[in-house]
Amino acid sequence: MIFETQDEAELRAHLRRLREARIDGSMIRIDTLCGRLVQPTAYRLSRFVADPACESDSEHSDR
Repeated sequence: MIFETQDEAELRAHLRRLREARIDGSMIRIDTLCGRLVQPTAYRLSRFVADPACESDSEHSDR
């Protein structure tokens, strides 16, 4: 996880900073955790990471 907030404006500002830093936007995941009466809505930014287990499986399938 890169960042989490309950403020949508703060989320947009963080995304803007990531774009300005030339971070690959296709590698960023945005989750909206919908709130209910007890918990407010939260926004979470994460970065996709390749699964090393999948990469090693593909290497072994060539043999």
